[in-house]
Amino acid sequence: MIGSRRRTRSTVNVWPGYVDALSALLMLIIFMLLVYVVSQLYLSQTLSDRNSELARLNQRLSEISELLGLEQSKTLALEQEMATVQDAYSASLDRLESTREQLMQQTATAQAQAEQLQNMDQALVEKKELSTSQQNMILRLSNQIASLRAQLEQITAALKLQKEATADKAEELANVSRRLNTLLAERVNQLEKYQSEFFARLRDILASNENVRVVGDRFLLPSELLFASGSAQLGPDGRRELDKLAKLLLDVAAKIPEDVEWILRVDGHTDIVPINTPQFPSNWELSTARAVAVVRYLAAQGVPERRMVAAGFGEFFPVAEGTSPEALQKNRRIELKLTDR
Repeated sequence: MIGSRRRTRSTVNVWPGYVDALSALLMLIIFMLLVYVVSQLYLSQTLSDRNSELARLNQRLSEISELLGLEQSKTLALEQEMATVQDAYSASLDRLESTREQLMQQTATAQAQAEQLQNMDQALVEKKELSTSQQNMILRLSNQIASLRAQLEQITAALKLQKEATADKAEELANVSRRLNTLLAERVNQLEKYQSEFFARLRDILASNENVRVVGDRFLLPSELLFASGSAQLGPDGRRELDKLAKLLLDVAAKIPEDVEWILRVDGHTDIVPINTPQFPSNWELSTARAVAVVRYLAAQGVPERRMVAAGFGEFFPVAEGTSPEALQKNRRIELKLTDR
């Protein structure tokens, strides 16, 4: 009788220790789940930031390539390298996503097992003992938690490496951008030098013609000097003036390096008096035909065709206001400008 009472008292006294151990294990599981959720949030935000940054870098590279059109071979090689980085980054993201799905599955399994463990805890409260199978389950859960922790550490290390690689590519792109901007500035300075020479020499050649005007960086030739009224056919006086222009342009063009993208822009303008003929239904057609006639004549004198552009503006950009004969005469003009493409 005394021995039976001692055994009963011993069982009752040992049981709270098992309950405390089980409670501590549950708290550890809950803590690990919270760590996992926070890690998932941080991982998602980090991946989103990396994608946004990579998209912005790609867009910046494309804009630089389209704007400058220089060092195409280097830019192409860099784009290929960026494509390789993107592929590697995408593969890394795929691997990380696969790992994340596995972790989610394992987390779901751990949650289910935690629920089972909670049910078991309730059953243990009633039965006052732990079976061997339940102890093994607790051991498996502990091992799974350790495995989850190791996988989270691996993912964190992979993200750190990816971040360092992205930073290196960003710095390389910044260096390329600086080099391209410097090269562009040099080309602009070169073109400005030849623009000044062309401007000064053309002004000297046309100085004898009082009708030729200079507005800013453009020469304005009156249409009467080149064409008859309502016509896009060059006259003898116009051809002589364009011969001077062609000779000067060829002299200046011979000095401009091939990699400087320059053009001679020829703009046709008319007055506000409308025209409506079978050949020219409006002032647009007349102004465009006159600009094209000038470009064709200069091309016939040897000026490279790819270095010229013709545009017709009709009556919509006057240089003189009003409808007086003097204002109308000033608005009927051909504008010449040496500029970049």
